[in-house]
Amino acid sequence: MQNKDACTSIMVGKKASLDGNVYIARNEDRVKAIEPKRFLVKPAVADRHETYVSPYNKVTVPLPTSSMRYTSTPSLDQNAGPNEEDGINEANVAASFTESVYANDRVLAYDPFIKNGLAEDSLCTLVLPFIHSARDGVEYTGKLIAKYGSAEGNGMQFADEDNIWYMEVVTGHQWVAVRIPDDCYAVTPNQVAIEDIDFNDPDNYMWSEGIQKFVEEHQLNPDHNRWDFRHIFGTSTQKDRHYNTPRTWFAQRYLSPQASQGQTPEDAEMPFIRKAEFKIAHEDIQYVLKSHFNETPFDPMTAGPESKKYRAISLSRTAQSHILQVRDTKKYKSSIHWIELGVPAFNPYVPFFANADDTDESYRNVPATMDLKCAFWLNEALAEVVESHYHEFIEKDEAYQKELNEWARRKIAEVDKKAVKLTGQALIDYLTKQNHEIAVHYNQRTTELFYELLTAGCELSKMSFKMDPNL
Repeated sequence: MQNKDACTSIMVGKKASLDGNVYIARNEDRVKAIEPKRFLVKPAVADRHETYVSPYNKVTVPLPTSSMRYTSTPSLDQNAGPNEEDGINEANVAASFTESVYANDRVLAYDPFIKNGLAEDSLCTLVLPFIHSARDGVEYTGKLIAKYGSAEGNGMQFADEDNIWYMEVVTGHQWVAVRIPDDCYAVTPNQVAIEDIDFNDPDNYMWSEGIQKFVEEHQLNPDHNRWDFRHIFGTSTQKDRHYNTPRTWFAQRYLSPQASQGQTPEDAEMPFIRKAEFKIAHEDIQYVLKSHFNETPFDPMTAGPESKKYRAISLSRTAQSHILQVRDTKKYKSSIHWIELGVPAFNPYVPFFANADDTDESYRNVPATMDLKCAFWLNEALAEVVESHYHEFIEKDEAYQKELNEWARRKIAEVDKKAVKLTGQALIDYLTKQNHEIAVHYNQRTTELFYELLTAGCELSKMSFKMDPNL
């Protein structure tokens, strides 16, 4: 099996963030430039007697009799499986599936992928509705991998209001997971990222049964005095240094300006986990996910000789980007599923309260062809117009994104004041109504800007010429 995604993931611990919340985030990048996505709330289920069969690779898994409600962003085309990708469930646990990762041929020789094992298309569907903590997410997934095997290499993020766990499944059955420290962040770009594993610290590390024996038996550890998962299972190739490591370099250059001094885009040994040098705001996470080597010679939106030397974080083939903000349930169940549709560099992140039981029609109903009533297509259209006249339109586009970020902060604060007094179905109904209002506002502003720029573009045609006003 070959991974279909080529994503970038970011995790921020609660003491590393500006607001004390836990964040996990990812750009879902696809092979095709257009991969229509929906935003849904999947209802809770009770007394179910069903078996899941993947349309992609036919992995067959009996489903538990009951499951929790959760948000998700499935692909419109279900022929390749649900590909629900990410969401927050009613236990206030967030998850993102998956960051495609690649193992070396040495380890795959002894534990190859299982053709009809677990793959990205199925993981969210088979895990998120059933887990009650971030650690539970790793344990639950690990049991599925032990039973069914893995069809591909995948990195997965799990978060609750206190913890983030990052799990990498790199062969048919071998995996490890690490708890991201509260005062740290982590970035990973389609590479095996996890480094040293402390097998004497099960509170902060987890691993597949027998992994130490597997490595020792097949003489797979290249290091003398350490057990570095990246060194044992990962790759370090020319492709890595042009496709992957430059993304880590740019993210750490922004989030750790002091510690990252001396690093280069092709540095193969950049740390996976770093201490935050400043409190990371939601907008900082956005900046990284929207970035395209801004203010460097490698920006593809410039015409320099190195402008397309490296693969950027924000791409035209990003199907959707999400930032899952897990908030403290002591106030009220109020975590936020931020969604960006279209090209991250040009489109805003829209905040939706996860404790809801419906989504707006513009996110729920997605036609197969362009329709500006649909949020996915509206954002794709805006991105196309901005990029077509980038230097003329980018300032207005960035001002529009800034305006909506300001509006979102005010809106969330307003909702919090009332929501904190509500519980049960009354709270769910209120947050659902607010989500509809948020969608309407963003769609309206996006439509206004789209038509404004489309009209302005008529004056920028290459077919224009200085005209005689008397003609």
